[in-house]
Amino acid sequence: MATVMALNSSLAARCAFGTKPAQKQQARTSQIAKAGPNYSPSSSKTPDSALEYAKTLPGISDPFPEIFDPANLLARADGSVRPVDEVKRWREAEITHGRVSMLAALGFVVGEQLEDFPAFLNVDGHITGPAINHFQQVEARGAIFWEPLLFAIALAEGYRVNVGWENPAGGSGFNTLYNDYAPGELGFDPLGLCPPDGSQEKYDMQTKELNNGRLAMIGIAGFVAQELVDGKVIFGSGVAADAVPGALINQS
Repeated sequence: MATVMALNSSLAARCAFGTKPAQKQQARTSQIAKAGPNYSPSSSKTPDSALEYAKTLPGISDPFPEIFDPANLLARADGSVRPVDEVKRWREAEITHGRVSMLAALGFVVGEQLEDFPAFLNVDGHITGPAINHFQQVEARGAIFWEPLLFAIALAEGYRVNVGWENPAGGSGFNTLYNDYAPGELGFDPLGLCPPDGSQEKYDMQTKELNNGRLAMIGIAGFVAQELVDGKVIFGSGVAADAVPGALINQS
């Protein structure tokens, strides 16, 4: 668990400091792509219906080629004052939680499997066992942990709010995204991996991110539940040092 939050802290700092003003403006003006068999970027007016707007967003794929909405949430959104704004807010939450869950799932596995690995930083070498107990072990040793973590999260969230969310005092109401903000697009792309706006490649990449994030949300919930039930690490007892490529280990 300590590893999970360390990963989150690293990402938070990079998100807060790694984006240039020009990238911020680009994130605010990114086009929402519409995918289909005969794909072409659409510059038409945003649909008024929650369902029709949801169909223009990434994330629709097999085995659900149509909108998967068993709880009929889109009908609920249509009953609100601003249906499209409601769906945009839900999508922003889905993307954000998916990204955090992908880091958390990775952190669970890494923290538990490599706790005895020579190249793995493990504070004083005594953070061990199921990841759900790592927080308590860090605190028990008096490590300065929560303060820098909360500061990094505040920086990342403050930046995200500044890029995508309207000022409640501006007359648009509370909890509202900018009209020209595409959910999840914060302009953070240090490796230049994001395809051009409006392209099918970008739509496909966003759909893959959403699907992996959805799986990670389910996965991390399962990890936590399983460890609460049996008190054991997720994948056996860990990875032996001699099972890792020698180039990664500085054997003494």
